[in-house]
Amino acid sequence: MSDAGKHEIHVLEDDPLVARTVMRTLEEHGLSCRWFRTAAELLACVDRHPPALCIVDLGLPDRDGLEVVRELRQRSDCGVMILTARGFLSDRVIGLEFGADDYVVKPFEPRELVARVRSILRRYGGLGANAAQGGRRVACFEGWQFDTASFALTDPEGGAEVLGAAEAHLLQTLLEHPNRIQTRQQLAGTPDLLPYDRSIDVRISRLRRKLRDDPHNPRLVKTVYGVGYLLAVNVSWTGRAEHG
Repeated sequence: MSDAGKHEIHVLEDDPLVARTVMRTLEEHGLSCRWFRTAAELLACVDRHPPALCIVDLGLPDRDGLEVVRELRQRSDCGVMILTARGFLSDRVIGLEFGADDYVVKPFEPRELVARVRSILRRYGGLGANAAQGGRRVACFEGWQFDTASFALTDPEGGAEVLGAAEAHLLQTLLEHPNRIQTRQQLAGTPDLLPYDRSIDVRISRLRRKLRDDPHNPRLVKTVYGVGYLLAVNVSWTGRAEHG
């Protein structure tokens, strides 16, 4: 079994046929899955057995799937993928704003689903490995500090906020390559990002808000149209944070 088999994926889907199709697709590629029919069952299990990734349908019998995504973001650092028949742009934007790492519309192409799942697992695995190895590095830039082990972002006044893993990965990638253009594929951690996939753009918007960076005239995270983004700051790295 591949390394991906070490990751457990929780599938929240009330349709047994769809759930079996998703799980069979992933298990054929060495991924371990567990099925949940209701949001209540999933959330109860997440606290006891944190997964690497949750795949969430939006049409659920007991909760709105978007609210489940937001709650997962508040109580877990696992990856979150929305897998739904809702193809409206508004649902896609809200899902990504609520913290989903990816949004896939049914019916899905099995190879694409596996590629997107692996992309999220690589993204979260890289951050987890850094923390597990005790590599506590803190980036200092423009009065801000970012702790790569705890995902804590500290503002110039000393106030701290813990980022979700997706935003933490994005910020860390930018901080490790200051004043250098990063493509959407590099920021997503996969060469398989589709041209119409705007998940990175939505995540950049969220990150700018947290950094108080004017979206109409950003000073820190600049857009390089047609290419990607650039963090226009000088970054220094220390072994521990100065605040707290």
